[in-house]
Amino acid sequence: MKKKIILIIAYVALFFNFNLLSKEQNEVLKVGLLAPLTGEFKELGNSLLYSLQLALDEIDDKNVFIIPKDSGFENKKKLNSAIKEFRSEGINIIIGPISYEDFGEVQKYNDTVFISPSNMNPEFTNNVISVGVSLESQLIALLDFLKKKKKTNTIILFPENKFTNFIEKKLAKLNLDNTKIFKYDPNPEVLTGEIEKLTNYSQRKRNLELRKKIFEDKEDEQSVKELEKLEQLYTLGDVNFDSVIIIDFGNSLKSILTSLVYSDVNQDKVLFTTVNQWFDESIFYENTIRNLYYPSINYKEFKKYNKTYYKNFGSYPNEISILTYDALGLIYYAWRTYGKVESINDFAFKSKIKGKIGTFSFANKKVIQELDIYKTDKNKFTKF
Repeated sequence: MKKKIILIIAYVALFFNFNLLSKEQNEVLKVGLLAPLTGEFKELGNSLLYSLQLALDEIDDKNVFIIPKDSGFENKKKLNSAIKEFRSEGINIIIGPISYEDFGEVQKYNDTVFISPSNMNPEFTNNVISVGVSLESQLIALLDFLKKKKKTNTIILFPENKFTNFIEKKLAKLNLDNTKIFKYDPNPEVLTGEIEKLTNYSQRKRNLELRKKIFEDKEDEQSVKELEKLEQLYTLGDVNFDSVIIIDFGNSLKSILTSLVYSDVNQDKVLFTTVNQWFDESIFYENTIRNLYYPSINYKEFKKYNKTYYKNFGSYPNEISILTYDALGLIYYAWRTYGKVESINDFAFKSKIKGKIGTFSFANKKVIQELDIYKTDKNKFTKF
């Protein structure tokens, strides 16, 4: 199977370039792809290439061509070499780079437009447009969701790590009325104590013990029943927030969810939300959480895309490959609209654009995805 995939890639690349020779410059849309087609991350690069083949099939326009080149991963030498080859071939619109760390490098080529699947910066930046699912898009969707759920006292939690400043800058750009920020130590041994302070756990524990003492020496039926009810509790009293947004993922996310439940945060009164999930089924096995809400791309389209990809290539795609699928759709839309693509200004669409991952808006040269809200419910992803 692996040899077959390699042969397919070679065939596709040769097919694209052969057809380019038979077309005049102004008759075709030539789009470059910067991807790690060799080395440690070649499976990612192949996935991006296959995704674009699916996009080409759906566009079904024989005048559209993808020219892939190996740019490595965070390899400046390979990256620059690939871009120079594109420019020598008259290609001025490129899908990539994959990594945000390469943005500074590609901005040197100011007459070339780069559409990146990165999610770090939704603003148009010089000659780069990021179409990844940004933190801004996710937070905007969550804040709107919490408003609809009539939550008025939200805690935004995120860890103290290398991304702290990045998150703080993003939050500073949003309307965060009725919210408070809480930064925590990602070390699980420290985290539990910090969450206990946040939730006033010790005081609520004492409240329960004091309440139980009132009824312990009484023998009347009402007191006995009240004591029985109290014996079923771990704490007494509510926390001073009605919802949380956790900006974390993976095991670190699971640790903080566990700490919140361990601190006896009432899930019937407090809404748990998070970001960066992409339908991670491992969250199903986090038994402490009954319902966890998060914003994401359209699940129906995501499943359909995965199914089509598997049917064509015999494997499942890398998550970000669906972003390059939409990137080609955006480029094609601009090309059909204006007859050419010369700068990032050609992507400042006034109307919204519907893609595989959802609906894009481009107001004020900023890419925002209109995301759906999903929840984990009985080992399923349910749309809100």
